[in-house]
Amino acid sequence: MKTAYLILETGEVFPGQLVGEDTPIYGEIVFNTSMTGYQEIMTDPSYAGQIVVFSYPLIGNYGINLDNNESSSVHVSGIITSEICSEPSHYQLKETAIETVNKYNIPCLTNVDTRSLVQTIRKRGTVNAMITEQQEVQLAFSKELSLVDRVACQEVITYENPGPHIVLLDFGYKKSILHFLCESNCKVSIVPYFYSFEQISALSPDGIVISNGPGDPMVLADELNKIRLLTESYPTIGICLGHQLIALSYGAQTKKLPFGHRGANHPVKDLMTGKVFITSQNHGYVVVDDSIDESQFFVSFKHVNDGTIEGLKHRKLPILTVQFHPEAHPGPQDTEFIFYEFFKQVNNHLGVMKNAVV
Repeated sequence: MKTAYLILETGEVFPGQLVGEDTPIYGEIVFNTSMTGYQEIMTDPSYAGQIVVFSYPLIGNYGINLDNNESSSVHVSGIITSEICSEPSHYQLKETAIETVNKYNIPCLTNVDTRSLVQTIRKRGTVNAMITEQQEVQLAFSKELSLVDRVACQEVITYENPGPHIVLLDFGYKKSILHFLCESNCKVSIVPYFYSFEQISALSPDGIVISNGPGDPMVLADELNKIRLLTESYPTIGICLGHQLIALSYGAQTKKLPFGHRGANHPVKDLMTGKVFITSQNHGYVVVDDSIDESQFFVSFKHVNDGTIEGLKHRKLPILTVQFHPEAHPGPQDTEFIFYEFFKQVNNHLGVMKNAVV
């Protein structure tokens, strides 16, 4: 392995040993605190454009399997680890993590002091960085207008099932969301995020799921009017980026967190019951609390650690939003019940529509 460096735009330099692609790679540097789930993280479209630091000291020990990818490719720009296992052991083993990063030409910088690096990110905030073999370079970053275009589908994909028809509006959906819907016997049509309200309505959906995805939600401001119309017309759940977009479509604002929420152990409080759930999260932006129109929405969940908004419910319309991932990949299954609440709203809507026809 070659010696290479992670260079932050704030000036800090972290040496390590390079695995995989050896060309300079730029990205936003973020960290994830999960002890497991590196395969899901590497293939999660929401990480597009980011260099991910795994704060857990060893990744790759159970390798890569056929089942747990969240998409058909690796979307992270780069990986930083303290150690990466070259000889994993698992009954589902397909390839090693090292083989995966080599296959997708993703640079992995290992033997890095990740404890010090995470402390630096927490102090500096999320900043841009570069992986390079040169210790002294001039950093130059270009602002990417839309990371969603990298990861979203370009045409409708339908999965037939006998249940209600759910349209999944794709801003970079995770495969595990699709699997949960299909395993619940929903017919699912995955629709490109740029499809118009009229095109989506022509599919005759019974409910809408607005997916997760990468980047700043305000880059997608052109989609807000359509999202507002969809939520006023169909039962809707927004997940992660989808949560932020629904809030924006009703006049709320978003802001960037200093270093985001990325991990599988984030405590979230249900404000209706007082119960705390442990959740899987991956986001850098949140909805601004005092920007919410309280005549239309109430806050349903809040983050226990920093008090940020983790969910909204509309007071009259069948609209749910959550900032975390209720499908629980990677992470605990504490909040799968949110999907069942959405399904209940869909079934209630179907009942109303049937009675209206009669």
